[in-house]
Amino acid sequence: MKNFVQELKWRGMIQDIMPGTEEKLMEGSTAAYVGIDPTADSLHIGHMVSIMILKHFQNCGHKPIALVGGATGMIGDPSMKSQERNLLDEETLNHNVACIKAQLSKFLDFESEAENKAELVNNYDWMKNFTFLDFAREIGKHITVNYMMAKDSVKKRLSGEARDGMSFTEFTYQLLQGYDFLYLYEHKGCTLQMGGADQWGNITTGSELIRRILGKEAFALTCPLITKADGGKFGKTEKGNIWLDPERTSPYQFYQFWLNVSDSDAEKYIKIFTMLTKEEIDAAIAQHAEAPERRELQKLLAKEVTTMVHGAKEYENAVAASQMLFGNATKDALMNLDEKTFLAVFDGVPTFEVAADKFPIGIIDLLAGESQVFPSKGECRKMIQANGVSINKEKVADINAQIGSESFINGKYILAQKGKKNYFIIKIA
Repeated sequence: MKNFVQELKWRGMIQDIMPGTEEKLMEGSTAAYVGIDPTADSLHIGHMVSIMILKHFQNCGHKPIALVGGATGMIGDPSMKSQERNLLDEETLNHNVACIKAQLSKFLDFESEAENKAELVNNYDWMKNFTFLDFAREIGKHITVNYMMAKDSVKKRLSGEARDGMSFTEFTYQLLQGYDFLYLYEHKGCTLQMGGADQWGNITTGSELIRRILGKEAFALTCPLITKADGGKFGKTEKGNIWLDPERTSPYQFYQFWLNVSDSDAEKYIKIFTMLTKEEIDAAIAQHAEAPERRELQKLLAKEVTTMVHGAKEYENAVAASQMLFGNATKDALMNLDEKTFLAVFDGVPTFEVAADKFPIGIIDLLAGESQVFPSKGECRKMIQANGVSINKEKVADINAQIGSESFINGKYILAQKGKKNYFIIKIA
């Protein structure tokens, strides 16, 4: 058996761990689970820490269980939240669960015949027929209100930090999560629950429930909540979360997020979000220290994570797209960009609309007549003669050049470039 706890320790992925956990795992293969609330139809990179823990768990010979909270998702976890979540209907939850399973399959082996193949479970399956009276009698009587009130997640909500206090619905959440652990212990041989540091209270309620009802020992492990060196929230940008769904966050934008992290964050993230070995990571950090301006560590991080989430082809496309602004990209590479990536790369670039029936059109009339790339035709003519104008990454040498529909990117865009750094989009209306 590979030592799972030691693997997480050197990666900086353990916040709290129950005594005896490491020893239990070294006795032989066992099962552990992580819970995910299906509040959206995609995971975001904030979920990836827990998913990577499951991936390492499987890699060390154990069986990972991903629990998608179809039941608890209807309530909302109060842990470290200042206000109650909106409740989701069953149809929305079922859609979200299906989407999340597809994403998890990129990280975990669900399909092989291995004894430790991953399993996805939905707590709605065992909660849907559990009546309130039965739950109160069979589960509620084993955990005191005093015990539940002592949890940090509850105390925070009751101390006045939250504007609206805490509903009974939310108060029951830790009992429901505790019952999940009990159920999986009994039916799946699951002896360990893992999650983020904010889940410690809920997780230990589960292990306590197992102790009181079954007289058995269960274990808990949490990972730190990931932060950024500048104090900003990890995984958040001006446009919101960085999602794993390429429709929500394009592979290019995903790649750029990792490429642009700070040096100190890159050193931390490459341990947490990749499967590279300690030797490979230590060598990469040492190489980066010799020439930080080359950002080789960020490039390696972005490659590993983008490939794992989106595949090698999308990684290559993201690298090619990055060359559009900062490298010597070719016209062929530009013309091969899909529309979403093209718009992501040139987000914020000044855009002009020109009617389709104006084409074909002379280059000067296009750039200084139908659009305002140049303020005057004279200036446009001079810039072309000085070899300073490009259309779709190709220099324009002829002031009488004609631009036709063959120059349309995705059938509706032209990229004009004035000098080295001034880009303009002409959208064909």
